[in-house]
Amino acid sequence: CCWTLHLYTLVSEIQKGGECVDTYTTPVGIRTFQFDARQGFSLNGEHLQIRGVCLHHDQGCLGAAIHTRAIERQLEILKEMGCNAIRCSHNPPSPELLDLCDQMGFIVMDEAFDMWRKKKTAHDYARYFPEWHERDLHDFVLRDRNHPSIFMWNIGNEVLEQWGDAKADTLSLEEANLILNFGHDADQLSKEGEMSVNSLLTKKLADFVRGLDPTRPITAGCNEPNPANHLFRSGALDIIGYNYHNPDIPAVPNNFPGKPFIITESNSALMTRGYYRMPSDHMFIWPDRWDKPFSDSTFSCSSYDNCHVPWGNTHEETLKLMRKYPFISGQFIWTGFDYIGEPTPFGWPARSSYFGIVDLAGFPKDVYYLYQSEWTDQPVLHLFPHWNWTPGETIDMWCYYNQADEVELFINGKSQGAKRKDDEKLHASWRVAFESGTVKVIARKDGKAVREQEIRTAGEPAQIRLTADRDTLESDGKDISFVTVEIVDKDGNLCPNADNLVHFDVDGMAFIAGVDNGSPISLERFKDNKRKAFYGKCLVVVQNEGKPGTVKLRATSANLKDAEINIAIK
Repeated sequence: CCWTLHLYTLVSEIQKGGECVDTYTTPVGIRTFQFDARQGFSLNGEHLQIRGVCLHHDQGCLGAAIHTRAIERQLEILKEMGCNAIRCSHNPPSPELLDLCDQMGFIVMDEAFDMWRKKKTAHDYARYFPEWHERDLHDFVLRDRNHPSIFMWNIGNEVLEQWGDAKADTLSLEEANLILNFGHDADQLSKEGEMSVNSLLTKKLADFVRGLDPTRPITAGCNEPNPANHLFRSGALDIIGYNYHNPDIPAVPNNFPGKPFIITESNSALMTRGYYRMPSDHMFIWPDRWDKPFSDSTFSCSSYDNCHVPWGNTHEETLKLMRKYPFISGQFIWTGFDYIGEPTPFGWPARSSYFGIVDLAGFPKDVYYLYQSEWTDQPVLHLFPHWNWTPGETIDMWCYYNQADEVELFINGKSQGAKRKDDEKLHASWRVAFESGTVKVIARKDGKAVREQEIRTAGEPAQIRLTADRDTLESDGKDISFVTVEIVDKDGNLCPNADNLVHFDVDGMAFIAGVDNGSPISLERFKDNKRKAFYGKCLVVVQNEGKPGTVKLRATSANLKDAEINIAIK
């Protein structure tokens, strides 16, 4: 199997007079991979579709400081979905992320820059690029090149050097010398043909990386698909990478003969966990233009996979594209998790993104199960949305499933018909009238029921339910437990619209490291002992203080039954 994991330890020694005076230990892995312009990607001799996501560096309520367990939790959630690749966007990642990818079997697109000489904002890295890019690129490659998880280098994301601009492309004497000293002829600087100034810079960066690591291919995330793109014209990129532009992808083999291809960034679909805007077959493309302000009174995006940015597309659309064209090596979805900042399509009070397949607190959105049904061999049956509506209201029910021929929907025992997904629609759907009670879906294979799921109309919020991702922690002062907090009725059904304020108290050698609920518009503090539920859920993160013992976490809320959970510190 191409996915069997074996890591080895390489010990380097420096000896003087027969005595070891220094040692250095390097974890290593042995693997082979290949890109093919017609058949995509193979790992260890077996074809493999790259099923990747882009990740920013923050860990939600824990912020930008590194918590190894928080990164591990993210990767566990993604692996369960079927993800096998990570794109580090748009900067060198933490060593802890790469270590975990080595250990857990992810392949990684390691990325250096979000801008080169041309600035995107007033105070970005372009201010430092002329002086620091060589040193930073050198340190980046040398630090990361022994990680077996890394399978390609990305030297730039949507850099403005893709396009020509006479004024912006004028080089200072110092910048010109940087390129000239790298081995290019002086007359090349004045040519706008095959090797413009921007093309020369692309070639310089790519050659610089190859000088440090000739074993991995080089790409760039380009949002200009035209072959006249200055980065493409350089001929320096081993892999053609597109950010978005699905309609241009079928022409890649003709536009770039013999070049392998990968979707470096895809989708930018927008979703708020737990929110549904109907009718589900109406497409919401927000904002109208990327450079124009946009507002909607709900500050929410539908979870039906029917909302995306104008330069992007739905999750289903890209999955269908991947099925159709085998030359596509894979994709990196924007994004695996929501992240702090960039609350497209909204402005204030939105303060975190809507792009994630998983929300900021680590709770999967419904589309998570679309990928699980397409990317894994485990049986999937996921019916949504919830079943708490106004009597008689028209509701669109969707179902993601696999390993079944058809799915049949029942409301209070009455069939609403059997449906099948197909090559054009990767889900089953029904338009029904709500009536309180139960909605159930049954999946059948060869006429026999193979699995079912039932959702009940929840009553009034009555109690709190706590579920820890781990109930035993190391007494190292760093290890953390993520505790899911759910508002449920007297029978244990999740109350899908609950927003109760929950207070937390810790007894023992631990403290609350953060609280969250996945809401992109919540202005509550991340460092606190309380949090409102968002569509029935919130999260509390408990961190040990470095001493063994038992920690008791207690959750309380007005008019709800309390809940407690014990966490062992060893």
